[in-house]
Amino acid sequence: MRRIAIAVAAPTLSLSLAACGALGGSGSSSTASPTKGNDVTVGLLLPETANTRYDKFDYPIIKRQVESLTRNQGRVDYANAGADAGKQAEQMQKMIDDKVDIILLDAVDSHAIADQVKKAKDAGIPVIAYDRLAEGPIDAYISFDNELVGQVQGRSLIEAMGADTGSGKIVMMNGSPTDPNAKQFKAGALSELSGKVTIAASYDTKDWKPENATANMAQAIAQIGKNNIAGVYSANDGMASGVIKALKAAGVTSLPPITGQDAELDAVQRILAGEQYMSVYKSYPTEAENAAEMAVAKVQGKDIQFDSLTRDKVTSPTNKDVPAQLVSVVALTKSNIKDTVLADGIYKESEICTARYRSACAANGLK
Repeated sequence: MRRIAIAVAAPTLSLSLAACGALGGSGSSSTASPTKGNDVTVGLLLPETANTRYDKFDYPIIKRQVESLTRNQGRVDYANAGADAGKQAEQMQKMIDDKVDIILLDAVDSHAIADQVKKAKDAGIPVIAYDRLAEGPIDAYISFDNELVGQVQGRSLIEAMGADTGSGKIVMMNGSPTDPNAKQFKAGALSELSGKVTIAASYDTKDWKPENATANMAQAIAQIGKNNIAGVYSANDGMASGVIKALKAAGVTSLPPITGQDAELDAVQRILAGEQYMSVYKSYPTEAENAAEMAVAKVQGKDIQFDSLTRDKVTSPTNKDVPAQLVSVVALTKSNIKDTVLADGIYKESEICTARYRSACAANGLK
């Protein structure tokens, strides 16, 4: 069983994943939760729409898995906060008032939502932090190994920079300061980049918005000079698109290596076209399906099954030893598109290889 402090930078992680499968049994210990039948209502609170993954992958996968696990008798009550922490608090309060059986919470602001988490707990509604570690008395947490994400990004950027490593200046485009994941990505990246490159500018990008990344990058270009930037650490794909927009607007024709995360469709296309060096592919089906399984097992009192899905431990600013599952990640480059997003059915070749990217696809063995 691993214990990982999420609130601070952790040492380099050596992955030994918690079981992603389930044992399928019902708990019979003295601490077993009250059991419930298949008429389960799972409240799902997702944070924003700027990242396409939430509506395209997370919600439909969780919905489908809950239905499958409950013989189509369970349902998902879904709300998206649109990056508004106040709105998410209202959405969560409604779910508490509606007496959903359990809440999967992907927090807009992990600190601000703590009071609502406590209200849910007081109402007897378990809360599982999904993708971002919310503060307050959560019952479990599932996410990707976020510090490893930053490490993978940092190592990839160093690899891409090659001879520019050492003297090369880079810009760090970090995520939102209200997202605890962003701090972990940043810590992981710095563990690889510090002492190897010159970090000439670093930004914490409000709400992860591409337009904010564009503004930040324009400022960095003015400060450093458009021809003096040897690489850009971008914490996700949406911001990478904003970085590229600013570089092109400044007249940069030979783009420096740029990182990303989430393997969004347009990012995969940019990688093929040579505009973005890499993204981090995270298996959303694995995370979403296991989150749904955790939620249903928790409500139905299947403690053995729940424990098999939460063999890791994490610590938030408010809670220690939270049962957790941390899912591994993969660096996505031109060389492994077939083995990742295509093999997992995230995209079809026809979606990636549109007319604009047909030649780039052909050059990389795609149709």
